[in-house]
Amino acid sequence: MDVTAEGELIELGQTGARALVLAGGRRQPGVDLALRGLIAHAASVPADDVELVHACSECGARHGRVLVAYPLTPSGGPWFADVATHGDTIVAAAGTRHPLGVAVEPVVPADADPGERLDQAAFHPDERAALRDLDADRSAVVRAALWARKTALLRALGHTEFIEPSRLALSIPGSDGGHGRIERSVPEFGSFWQRVAFHDLPVPGPHAASVAVIG
Repeated sequence: MDVTAEGELIELGQTGARALVLAGGRRQPGVDLALRGLIAHAASVPADDVELVHACSECGARHGRVLVAYPLTPSGGPWFADVATHGDTIVAAAGTRHPLGVAVEPVVPADADPGERLDQAAFHPDERAALRDLDADRSAVVRAALWARKTALLRALGHTEFIEPSRLALSIPGSDGGHGRIERSVPEFGSFWQRVAFHDLPVPGPHAASVAVIG
C-alpha cells in the first residue's frame, strides 16, 4: 500500500522536507509504516527496504526523533525523519538537509483547564500572558499548538541536556501565520535558536500538529 496516496503531502517551505498527514481513515497504518512509506516515496525505494531505528545512538533509550538506517541520501548522508500520532491522526516528516521533529497534541477542552501549575511548567511568562488575552476556546487551541511546537523541538534535539520548556518563549500560533520562531531563548542555545523554525500543519479534529526544523 502506498500510504502517501492515502494522506496529504505538505512541503515544509524551503527546507527540502515534506510532511505526510494521515487522519480519519477507518484503517490507519501504523506509525512506522507511515514513516517508511513517506521515505520510500521520496527516496524511490521499496517501503519494505526502509530501516528505522528508535533507540538513541548515544544512550539506547527510545526518545527523540527516529533514526533512518537505510536508505541514505544521494550524497551518502542520513535522512532526517520523525513521526508522531494521537488518536486517529498520524504525522510523519522527512528531509535530507535539516534535523527535524514532529508532534501531535490534543486540544484540551476549555472546560478542562490544565491548571496554572502545568502552564507554569510548560509555558514562558510571555506565552502565558498571551494565552490569558484569548477567549477560552481560542486559548485551548493555541495552548495545544504551542505545546506541539515545543515537543517537536525536543524531539528534533534528541539526546541533549534537558531544557525546561517554560524557559523558551515562542511566537504565538495564529499571530505568526503558522510559521513559528523562538522569541526568547536560553544561554545553552547560543545563536542556535535563530535557526529553528516551526511549521504548523492543518489536521482535522481537536488536534494541533507541528514540525520543528533546525535549519
